[in-house]
Amino acid sequence: MRRSLYALIACTALSPFTALADDITVDSTIKAATVYMDRATLTRSAKVEIPAGAHTLVFDGLPVNLYTNSLRADGKAKAKVTFGAVSHKRANFEDYIVPKEKELNAQLLVLQDQKRVLNAEKQALQVGRTFLENIGKQAILRENEEIATLALNPESWANAADGLTTKMAQNLKMSIEADVKIRKTDNKIRKIQNDLRGLRTGQKQSYTVSIPFESDKDTTLSIDLDYQLPNVGWTPAYDARLDTKSGALELVQYGSVWQRTGEDWEGVELTLSTAQPSRGASLPELHPNWISILRHQPPRAIMKRTFGGAAQNTMAVSSAPVPMESLEKADAEMAVYEEVVSIQSAQINTNGFVGEYKITGPAEVKSGGEQSKLLIGTFDIESKLQVHVKPQIDPNNAYLTAIATLKGEAPILPGQVSLFRDGAFIGQDHMSMLRQGDEQDLGFGIDDNVTVSRNLLTDERSEAGMIVKDNVLERHYVTEIKNLHKDPIEVAVFETMPASKDERARVELLQNMTSQGYKSDISNKKGVMGWAYTLKPKEKFEHHLGWKISWPKGENLSGL
Repeated sequence: MRRSLYALIACTALSPFTALADDITVDSTIKAATVYMDRATLTRSAKVEIPAGAHTLVFDGLPVNLYTNSLRADGKAKAKVTFGAVSHKRANFEDYIVPKEKELNAQLLVLQDQKRVLNAEKQALQVGRTFLENIGKQAILRENEEIATLALNPESWANAADGLTTKMAQNLKMSIEADVKIRKTDNKIRKIQNDLRGLRTGQKQSYTVSIPFESDKDTTLSIDLDYQLPNVGWTPAYDARLDTKSGALELVQYGSVWQRTGEDWEGVELTLSTAQPSRGASLPELHPNWISILRHQPPRAIMKRTFGGAAQNTMAVSSAPVPMESLEKADAEMAVYEEVVSIQSAQINTNGFVGEYKITGPAEVKSGGEQSKLLIGTFDIESKLQVHVKPQIDPNNAYLTAIATLKGEAPILPGQVSLFRDGAFIGQDHMSMLRQGDEQDLGFGIDDNVTVSRNLLTDERSEAGMIVKDNVLERHYVTEIKNLHKDPIEVAVFETMPASKDERARVELLQNMTSQGYKSDISNKKGVMGWAYTLKPKEKFEHHLGWKISWPKGENLSGL
């Protein structure tokens, strides 16, 4: 049985190829794209009929801004095919080499020529109108002469006036039509110019990539050429859809992709990656961080000023010589300092991770920089509803909040989230970086079935102390919360009490004036307190907070 031999082709150095090898131009299309945050890897694919022997495959018209060190080729064939090293060179052209940019510039030139023709026609109409106006002036002079000599011929005057009026009307109509055509042409020109600004390539150069090969027989070669290039990126985006009746929260992830490569991507296999190739793959080496006591050296030059008469400034070399070893030590210290700065600037962010999202089905991304929103999928999350009250910020409203807990292994990247409540869009928020088990609160607007009313019961200032008097400020607050829902609800109340940075300003929480069951320093924020309550239907509840501040008399207190 005859066995087909498949060769996976790598770009390695091989035996010399014949000097008279034929060039075979490859007609390729973009098959796949892996998009990173600041660049992309494109895969151009082609099928080529190749003859036996030594020849060269040539890819023409590749973008001039591609990263040449990322060029890589591989393929397969039912023959023994071996690739040589990939090479590249620049080619210069008179016209733009990006197809879409070339097409738009050609359209722009046509429209600009049409506008010049229209302007010329309008100038000709203006000349004709001036001529007709001069004829009218001459006719009036002739008419005045005939009236003076009583050689009146009303019929000829009427015919002449009618003819002149008709010609002037035709001229004005054609001038208006020319203005309309010029306006439409200007609109088309502006649109093309905006499209060209979106491309922003201006490329009149391209790369030609050559791949030498040897084949033991005629065959069909499937070849892929990979390369990276800039002006591409993506950002995550989310939809959070809340059903208030069931309490279910659906979180859908999208990838917002854009590119300005000058070439539309149509029907490509698209993968979105969180990797950042431009930032490197490993940390730099650690070096000794030398320190020493700084010694003040005599100045190398001093400024002398002469008083009396005109003031003069002169530079004079110090009479005290500077030891060479001191200068060398100072230079060494400066070198160490510069090295430390460069190491810090080269450090990478190790808080992230690398993941890839393969978009289902063929994708299309235009090259003008427009955002293409592509579906990635949904997250496995667990959610519960709470009503959040922050009376110091909003003393009259409660806000419906969904607490989302990530259950699946796939992390959630930071990005913008669009919020939908029972199908209605209510606003946007920002998703934080979440890993398995992490939580985030998503606000879904005011809950009209929960009423809130905050009042200041006590705001007293007094003095205390037997010998040394202190200023004392005491405040008591009460917040009334009522549940108008038909079902019980969970209410979370958050407040901030003063936090002191000065030991002379003493803050005391008044336990007898404060509702119990609170948590302090929520999210590691000093002074932020939280309470959790369950309110029955139609239940009304009073939440209390009281605190006292004392500080030395004669001192001013800031921050309230």
